[in-house]
Amino acid sequence: MNSAHYEILHDTHYKYDSPVSLAQQLAHLWPRVSPWQRCLDQRLEINPQPTTRRDELDVFGNPLTRLAFERPHDELQVNARLRIEVLARPALDFQDSMPWELARSTLTYNALQMSPDILDACRYRFESPYVHLKQSFVEFSTECFPLGRPLLQCARALMEKIFDEFTFDGEATQVATPLVEVLERRRGVCQDFAHLMLACLRSRGLAARYISGYLLTQPPPGQPRLIGADASHAWVSVFCPTLGWVDFDPTNNIQPALEHISLAWGRDFSDVSPLRGVILGGGHHDPEVRVTVMPLSD
Repeated sequence: MNSAHYEILHDTHYKYDSPVSLAQQLAHLWPRVSPWQRCLDQRLEINPQPTTRRDELDVFGNPLTRLAFERPHDELQVNARLRIEVLARPALDFQDSMPWELARSTLTYNALQMSPDILDACRYRFESPYVHLKQSFVEFSTECFPLGRPLLQCARALMEKIFDEFTFDGEATQVATPLVEVLERRRGVCQDFAHLMLACLRSRGLAARYISGYLLTQPPPGQPRLIGADASHAWVSVFCPTLGWVDFDPTNNIQPALEHISLAWGRDFSDVSPLRGVILGGGHHDPEVRVTVMPLSD
């Protein structure tokens, strides 16, 4: 297959214990354009209607929608409706990537000699709110980075190590669970595994970014696809100075292809959360999120 078409439904519902008088929300729900992906249709349904809405690009180039609500409301519904075409990516020979130590040296800051793409990649080398740089991450990944090994082979070995040694457990962590705790427990979800892989790469001076998006899942044999049963997904993209950005999915131990739909990228989850904001009032509230990834052939 050279491409795949999907319809994606991403519904977020907040029901507040008490009225919200004012709210500001940021939504990363529009997919960004890339060489391997096209957005054929997109709609955003919002109830109540926002007082103001502004569509723009964030600092990382992701489509961003700013919403302001200046009238009291006791619930908020934000529904994204997308139709996406995902294109096949070219096959790469990981042996052609430069040794990881040379890649690190190439990314060392030098304003007079750096090309725009390398200069842009440098922003993904440093600590971010959910990804701290520690010696423990260097030690965990030592066997994946022998001297002279090509960078992308190292990244693939790290992806395989995380997949082999960690257990997917939706109850083990929360959004703010520290990575050192994830490393100790060896349990987590796709967001944790992506953050861990980022921490291992960046702790060695390499550039890697967090990708948020969706993954096509298959229902059990003989059962229909359930609406709302899917979830957002996360993986990692590693910068190779000679080959560009290359994606790895440590949760599933695969390279993203036709079943991965990219939404946005940044330093970590905090940069690309699908919906976040501040409110005045509201009391206790937890969002109900329902995601459906439907092949259009279905």
